[in-house]
Amino acid sequence: MDKFIVANWKMNNDFSDIPVFVDYLKENASGEKNMIVCVPSVMVKTFADTATGIAEAGAENCYYLEKGAYTGEISPQMVKSAGATTVLVGHSERRQLFGETNELLNKKVLAALDAGLKVIYCIGETLEEKPNYQEVLRKELVEGLANVKSFENLIVAYEPIWAIGTGKVATIEDIDEIHTFVKETISSNFGANVPILYGGSVKPSNSGEILSLDSVGGVLIGGASLKAEDYVKIVKSRG
Repeated sequence: MDKFIVANWKMNNDFSDIPVFVDYLKENASGEKNMIVCVPSVMVKTFADTATGIAEAGAENCYYLEKGAYTGEISPQMVKSAGATTVLVGHSERRQLFGETNELLNKKVLAALDAGLKVIYCIGETLEEKPNYQEVLRKELVEGLANVKSFENLIVAYEPIWAIGTGKVATIEDIDEIHTFVKETISSNFGANVPILYGGSVKPSNSGEILSLDSVGGVLIGGASLKAEDYVKIVKSRG
């Protein structure tokens, strides 16, 4: 199976960028599999409609309830009805900036899976937590994935928060070691085997080496996914 190449636009780009992005994919990545582009919620339907047959649309977040008086929130059912196949849950920015806990994220994971979405559950440790990364990641996995009945639509994304804006770089050895640990933790606690994506300053110049690792099931891309040219270079680096 082709490794997953997942874009995360975060709070960037606008509607005018969607046809330009998708047209480039049509011309340069037609037939490529497992391309998922997570866009701001207001753009999900437009991206999904525009990219039909080319790439999958994903949402960057969702709430865990189907409906109700929760101003500003978006349910998994809304995400799916807009045409998304996938939703990110627990991105480091959601955890750090918006205080999302493992308990809350577990509710989101279960709700999104129940709605029929693929879930990309994000984990990672800060610089302060790095010496005890195994404890931190194990807790995020065990608590965040509790009570998941089927892992068929579950993907995990590891992002070393300590490598963002610190001048420190995750080496290939770091990535392989931690991905192997994550896979073993999921296997020992849940008896499951899921793709583990790597996220953290992924770009065309390093994606090929990262994707060559057997322990890596794909990549989660931030800034380098905003331009279709860079995104396609990463797609092509799968070999």
